[in-house]
Amino acid sequence: MQILPEGRLEYGIQLPVQSQSTLYAEAWEAAAGPAEIARIARAADRLGYLYVACCDHVAIPRRLAAAMGTTWYDPVATLAYLAGVTERVRLLSHVAVVGLRHPLATAKQYATLDRLSGGRLILGVGAGHVQEEFEALGVDFAARGSVLDEAVDALKAALGPDEFPEFEGERFSFAGLGQRPRPVQAPRPPVWIGGSSLAAVRRAAVRGDGWLPQGDPRDRLPAQLARLRELREEAGVEEPIAVGAIAEPLYVGDPGWEVGRRTLTGKPDRLAESLREYAAIGVHQIQVRFRSRDAGELLDQMAAFAADIAPHLND
Repeated sequence: MQILPEGRLEYGIQLPVQSQSTLYAEAWEAAAGPAEIARIARAADRLGYLYVACCDHVAIPRRLAAAMGTTWYDPVATLAYLAGVTERVRLLSHVAVVGLRHPLATAKQYATLDRLSGGRLILGVGAGHVQEEFEALGVDFAARGSVLDEAVDALKAALGPDEFPEFEGERFSFAGLGQRPRPVQAPRPPVWIGGSSLAAVRRAAVRGDGWLPQGDPRDRLPAQLARLRELREEAGVEEPIAVGAIAEPLYVGDPGWEVGRRTLTGKPDRLAESLREYAAIGVHQIQVRFRSRDAGELLDQMAAFAADIAPHLND
């Protein structure tokens, strides 16, 4: 399930507002809402971004609320809303914690999303990390890795072309149960695996159509990619895999305000040269994030990137 053009570095964006962890949310997002999310998604659609992405958490415990916040829009509802106001941009769950739910329920939601969007879903999945969230939903937190492995296999069956999919596993089994509408994409929507642990890399190698590293710095990516390829070869998987990376925060031009030491700033040619290193490492798509003081500045940054940097990512 390769959806990326061969030999090109593509770019997408994690939506602001819909998740508001203190690790990355800007101050203006706290007062923003659906109107800003829609404006940003429409801009990404118009400007040629590969995808807009949305995170997944059901509930945040008090012990983590100060750092993570409790604002986490549901990914299916949010991406379905955005499907109606966009035309081309793909809709990525980055990532859906699919082990929290039965695969048939997840398949129903995301198959419907793929149908409503005209075949634009990318199902990004991950193991999750909030123990209380699992406990509240009656799911074994300690076994979340093996649960995710089986959930991915079950979802591949449930999102395939068969109206009556079949799957037999240790935790999940189904047969003789029909689900329509079916996804538009054939044989099914792509499944990208998130995570940077050895278990996550192995999962992506064996089961994934794509890999979504979670914050690996550039100097770690070559070793991670070598491990991914080795594990994929050992598993006998011959299909290509779409490799992603989360780029450093960006600001096109001179910010004139404090954007943090990790933020890449400056002229477009300098930024394009820096980002081309991802392609040289073996990355196929980068997720970009822009520093901004309001939605207007973010939209300006998105436009500047699309006009002045994106055309040179593949020089």
